Amino acid sequence: MTAVVAKWGNSLGIRIPRAVAEQVHIIQGTNITFSVSGNSIVITPQKRKKYTLDELLEGMTPEKFHPEFETGNAVGNEDW
Repeated sequence: MTAVVAKWGNSLGIRIPRAVAEQVHIIQGTNITFSVSGNSIVITPQKRKKYTLDELLEGMTPEKFHPEFETGNAVGNEDW
């Protein structure tokens, strides 16, 4: 499979063919890193870190929780 390098602003860009993107699980918005190996450019998708509940709640203390507050009457199809 081949692609053509195109000018994109002050940079160069390529389009990743759909079949290749699907094979390596790249979607729009995926962060990638570039590296050079000899005369080749290596593009590696970054895996998103999966946090545990304990990691997400790390540093939370009762003093940091906010109280409930009134938001007024329902104005749409809210279900209270």
